[in-house]
Amino acid sequence: MKLWQKNQAPHQKIDHFTVGKDREYDLYLAAYDCQASIAHAQMLSEIGILSQAESNQLVSVLEDLKNDAKNGDFVIETEFEDMHSKIEYVLTQKLGDLGKKIHTARSRNDQVLVALHLYLKAEIETIKGLAHSFFELLMDLAEQHKNHFLPGYTHFQVAMPSSFGLWFSAYAETLVDDVMLLNGAYQIVDQNPLGSAAGFGSSFPIDRKSTTKSMGFGDLKYNVIAAQMSRGKAEKTTATAMASLAATLSKLAMDLCLYMGQEHNFVSFPEALTTGSSIMPHKKNPDVFELIRGKCNLLQGLPNQLALLMTNLPSGYHREMQLAKGPIIEAIEDLKACLDLFTFSLKEIQVRENILEDPKYQYVFSVDTLNEWVKGGMPFRDAYKKMGEAIANGDYQPHKNLSHTHLGSIGDLALEAIRSKMEKASNQ
Repeated sequence: MKLWQKNQAPHQKIDHFTVGKDREYDLYLAAYDCQASIAHAQMLSEIGILSQAESNQLVSVLEDLKNDAKNGDFVIETEFEDMHSKIEYVLTQKLGDLGKKIHTARSRNDQVLVALHLYLKAEIETIKGLAHSFFELLMDLAEQHKNHFLPGYTHFQVAMPSSFGLWFSAYAETLVDDVMLLNGAYQIVDQNPLGSAAGFGSSFPIDRKSTTKSMGFGDLKYNVIAAQMSRGKAEKTTATAMASLAATLSKLAMDLCLYMGQEHNFVSFPEALTTGSSIMPHKKNPDVFELIRGKCNLLQGLPNQLALLMTNLPSGYHREMQLAKGPIIEAIEDLKACLDLFTFSLKEIQVRENILEDPKYQYVFSVDTLNEWVKGGMPFRDAYKKMGEAIANGDYQPHKNLSHTHLGSIGDLALEAIRSKMEKASNQ
């Protein structure tokens, strides 16, 4: 069954090619399609297209279908093109001609649009929640290890003192920026497109503000063409925010892969969180973090993929817009899995102490030492030159109290400020 089919069915090859994986992806959206159909049925009753009794019957069946979709019991068989045709079929089977009335004053175009918007809203909130949990873990680790020194590197060369507290909280504060971008994406998708029909509105006296309120949207897309043009843009905006978060996770995963190597040996994990080699019994491979790095690197390419898909399309609906559905759904599932696994794994991190006692880090405090000379009155340029000569001649000696330096550490006030930033961003 196809909602657009009039007489002759399309050739099987055409059907297979045009439907693609829509049935599979629509299982993620079906509950939201039912939610939108409930709001639509109630609105049709309010404007007199349906009676209250008819609306109640439709809503009752739709609520059951919505619960089935949420519980994983909703199935789209091969004879149905998508979730819309399956839902309307069930309504017609249970309610007869009344089921056929649900499509009054709407199109499949605004049906899928509103389902996508509702889906993206919910998933952005879920991703924000997972990011916040990861943030809290990073901040707890920063508090726990704020006095454990770590050598900082620039150009892969030993540079200046850092600390695990500074390192963990750096990624925590970066997550705040990512949440801010997710907030921006949420504002874009929090606009109701239902009622735009095929992109040119409806001649029925529909009440779009009613459906906006009942579905919990913050606002609506007032211009029906603008509503139609949000297809693709909503996905790309969400993907851009997700790509920012993925970049943060990828960089942290890279640090962990590097720091777990024998050359650095800054951190380790229990064997249960690592993998081995089929021929080298000594190996403890960071496969989880390598896969997070890889998945998140691919996620960073999604905005470009969606841009290429949409970039030369004029206004109005075009069938290739369907191709944006799969990549954004798969990306959301991957990003949630990466956040979940990262939080699960990082709880078990084991930090090595006294790292800076290794002789190869003897120059890590050179800047702090020359700064002490500057504090004593020596011009900075002279102090810099003196330190360079001491290092070249092998005469360098770090300042005697540098083990207690504030350089590379992070204070309680800074940690508190970072927590405050995240709290503000999370509540937007």
